[in-house]
Amino acid sequence: MKAEQVLNDLKRKFPNETEYHQAVQEVLDSIEEVYNAYPEFEKQNLIERLCIPDRIFTFRVNWVDDQGKVQTNMGYRVQHNNAIGPYKGGMRFHASVSPSILKFLAFEQTFKNALTTLPMGGAKGGSDFNPKGKSNNEVMRFCQALMLELWRHIGPETDVPAGDIGVGGREVAYMYGMYKKLARENTGTFTGKGLEFGGSLIRPEATGYGNIYFLMNMLKTKGITDLKGQVVAISGSGNVATYTAEKVIELGGKVITLSDSDGYIYDPDGIDSEKLAYVFELKNVYRGRIREYAEKYGCKYVAGGRPWAEKCTIALPSATQNEINGDDAETLVKNGCFAVSEGANMPSTPEAVDVFLKNKILYAPGKAANAGGVSVSGLEMTQNSMKISWSKEEVDEKLKTIMADIHSACVKYGTAPDGYVNYVKGANIAGFMKVAKAMMAQGIL
Repeated sequence: MKAEQVLNDLKRKFPNETEYHQAVQEVLDSIEEVYNAYPEFEKQNLIERLCIPDRIFTFRVNWVDDQGKVQTNMGYRVQHNNAIGPYKGGMRFHASVSPSILKFLAFEQTFKNALTTLPMGGAKGGSDFNPKGKSNNEVMRFCQALMLELWRHIGPETDVPAGDIGVGGREVAYMYGMYKKLARENTGTFTGKGLEFGGSLIRPEATGYGNIYFLMNMLKTKGITDLKGQVVAISGSGNVATYTAEKVIELGGKVITLSDSDGYIYDPDGIDSEKLAYVFELKNVYRGRIREYAEKYGCKYVAGGRPWAEKCTIALPSATQNEINGDDAETLVKNGCFAVSEGANMPSTPEAVDVFLKNKILYAPGKAANAGGVSVSGLEMTQNSMKISWSKEEVDEKLKTIMADIHSACVKYGTAPDGYVNYVKGANIAGFMKVAKAMMAQGIL
């Protein structure tokens, strides 16, 4: 396999899908040497089969707004690979949603899910519907209209969706309610459900908590056992960012930034537990904007900016893809940042990743560091299947174990001769080998 040739073939078949091409290239560059050590992979054209989704569903969604006007959005579900278990991956509601973005997310999800060691394949879905500014009734009508088409393609042993950007507990509940009405079964097909109807404890916290658990495993390789004295820059202000901040504060770190799509806040005094409680209320109850934090606490707010110019020792990008470019990465390193752990999916551009690896800082890619969310989704699936409920402490311990095991797999496959751990290479090879061996064992499908 020549990575460049494979990528060029994919670009020819699927032009103008830049996010998808970017995600594929990162994996191909990491696994090429290992792939070529197994001639049987090439004989069965395994790499192309692994890069191209099994199927993509595209459909129109018609719904009625509060003024009685019929609105139309697009709906998608990308079922990428189910070699090791049912398709599994979130639903994203955002104006930027496109086949390219969902294909990149489903591709990444396949390897991320493999790293968890749980029996889950990779998928992703969503719509260009934007819930921001919509009433509860409008969101409900849209979710129900979406499920009129999607329900026939999902199920507890087929494809299990969850939340993502723009899809929280409210949206999952509306979709699941419609799903079980149409499918006439109640087997917990969605994850991220409310605790009252099959959800798991600490599922909302899991991606943020898991990111910090992975970070702590990385820091331990340098003899660092807590976050005391660390200055931490976080992007985003949704579930991932806020629960990341909560765990950083708990471990003694100083959180100085949060952001949303309008800009970021910089609080040199640190965002403590009381201030963070305000952010939770602001975002989850009032659905407000992060600038309101700056107005309340009198700190700096930068409209349209991202927080990577602020001095920090640890950066935790937790917003969206490609939010750290090469210049941002250079600035972070120059300002003393020695660790980056990704709470979002592919938040660093290829140029940024090159800077991190060149400077040999601790860098954890999203498919490893943010696997906590889907890990607890997998645990939620298990609890639903067994008709039981684990305590918060039980789920948290299982999450810590999973993140430690992912870290160990990355170290196993990513350690260079000089001792530096390339977590990108480690995560990609570990995830690839599990999926590849499963595909080989099952024949050409």
